Amino acid sequence: MPWASLSRALRRSLRYLRSPPPVDFIYSRDYAFSHPSVPSDPLRGERILTFLSSEGLLRPRKLHSPRSATVRSLRRIHSDDYLHSLREEETLAGIVGTTEGLAVLDRFLEVQRRMVGGTQRAVQLALDRGGLAIHLGGGLHHAWSDQGGGFCMLNDVAVAIAAARAQGFEGRILVVDLDLHHGDGTEAIFAQDASVYTYSIHNRAWSETEAVANTRIELGFEVQDPAYLTALRESLPPIVESFSPQLVFFLAGCDPAQGDAIGDWKISAEGMLERDLFVLSLLERGGSLLPTVIVLAGGYGSESWRFSARFFGALERGGKPLEPPTTGEITLLRYRHIARLQDPLELSDTTAEGDDWELTEEDILGPLASTPQATRFLGFYTRHGLELALERYGIFDRLREQGFERPYLDWNLDDISGQTVRIYGDADRKELLGEFRARRDRRRIPGMEMLHIEWLLLQNPRARFSTHRPSMPGQEYPGLGLLRDVLALLIIACERLQLDGISFVPSHFHLALTSANLMHFLDPKAEVRLAAVREALGERNFAKSVALVAAGGVVDKSTGEAYRWEPTVLLQPVSDRLEAYFETPEYRREKRQAQASAPTFEAIDDKSSEASRPSGSAPAPPAK
Repeated sequence: MPWASLSRALRRSLRYLRSPPPVDFIYSRDYAFSHPSVPSDPLRGERILTFLSSEGLLRPRKLHSPRSATVRSLRRIHSDDYLHSLREEETLAGIVGTTEGLAVLDRFLEVQRRMVGGTQRAVQLALDRGGLAIHLGGGLHHAWSDQGGGFCMLNDVAVAIAAARAQGFEGRILVVDLDLHHGDGTEAIFAQDASVYTYSIHNRAWSETEAVANTRIELGFEVQDPAYLTALRESLPPIVESFSPQLVFFLAGCDPAQGDAIGDWKISAEGMLERDLFVLSLLERGGSLLPTVIVLAGGYGSESWRFSARFFGALERGGKPLEPPTTGEITLLRYRHIARLQDPLELSDTTAEGDDWELTEEDILGPLASTPQATRFLGFYTRHGLELALERYGIFDRLREQGFERPYLDWNLDDISGQTVRIYGDADRKELLGEFRARRDRRRIPGMEMLHIEWLLLQNPRARFSTHRPSMPGQEYPGLGLLRDVLALLIIACERLQLDGISFVPSHFHLALTSANLMHFLDPKAEVRLAAVREALGERNFAKSVALVAAGGVVDKSTGEAYRWEPTVLLQPVSDRLEAYFETPEYRREKRQAQASAPTFEAIDDKSSEASRPSGSAPAPPAK
């Protein structure tokens, strides 16, 4: 459904949104953590808040920080034996599916315990204020009273319901679970409680629990908008009408969306928004909303935040859709806000121009003096300044959350090919996490100066590849999940140093495929050629596309030759004049000429079985 038609239809059905309901948000920065083997976005909540704040939609005093749930509150739902077992690495690893060490698992448990407290806080706000409370976390619906599963150690919705009951709330409660996966844990916990109605639409059932107040709808795989929205519209309204809830939990999972990292449905962005606003339209009574708690639930990959942001933005705008920026743009926006709070003198330790009266070696010995060694990265950043920036931007905290408790920065500023910054797991320098080699470059475009990246490596030597995180050519270890963050910080560095942009030469096809979404090609012919390859690859996912190209499975229709990536320069504009360069008549004319003679490719899937990985000696990529 087109956005305009969707907006009109939703505004008609959501009369109360003409005067948006009071909305409270609950979030903790502690949520910015994920187990290395769980493909979630640790900054999902922060990206949503950054978007709402940048659009002026985050109202004052409407953001609340939760406390961790007490053991007393957990015991109302979870058995003592189960809670006791959560001290054991074997139990925790079984819930997550793999282990990265007890310290990481313990941290993951603490985050979920804080999320349980977040859902409890949301219930308090919704009941006290009679409105809508949105918890930017939670939805841990696979946890039963005596066992965990599916990344869920504690059931936040169930614990929050028990807490509300303990505080005297006796009303009927409806749990609307629209996560892609079956809400089996919540369903089992309240199977014999007729005052809690559990409703779930999912791809397949995880259990066959008999419940006295329950609707379970299994739609299978590869579901698209019509089947999904029809099932919702036909089944949920009569339940809301007959059950007449007095408190509602809405698990607004984003994993049904097309492109989710582990999902197998294809619900469009329009379909997701229609789903979300339709659910709320059913909860309107007399021009106001029933006490309602929304939790994020599932959503995997770096794009999942955008579906929730679109929903919450529409809520604050009377049902009018507001398209969020890209993940790269919101990451840059977040870091720019932090950069505005940082004093440049802390980064460079430099004095104001003209105030430095110290004599230099050249002042004394003249031009014959030997060239002094460089002491600042890119002529500006001291080592202390870089460490301070990485702390303030939260990069070191992200590394600590992945088990590297004492990240250590080292550098070499005298390499002829560029200055190199390295980050290790600790001061012993046994585990290399990141390596960045760069230089200032005036040769790419006359009159402009670039930050040229010679080398960028981001890796987690303690992680292992999986079906969700397959290895890419030249990759020895999985990445750290920091590529977009690093790119945003480099853009901010260019702004601070008044450089025109970033230049980069991808060594492998998968790097080009990732970077092409963020950067411009210096040579328009290379951009047109890659676009033709992407068209031939169609809707294949990233890993399959890379494997097929590596196997020679994408061929030129006219020559029969297999496509091979030829390294070429990509540019990320920072200054207005570099951005304008790609709109000049000369560049646009060259691009039109390239399009007129563009090759046509076709993909041959049986080639993928012949794919082979390059040896580990190949340059490691800037992992995502």
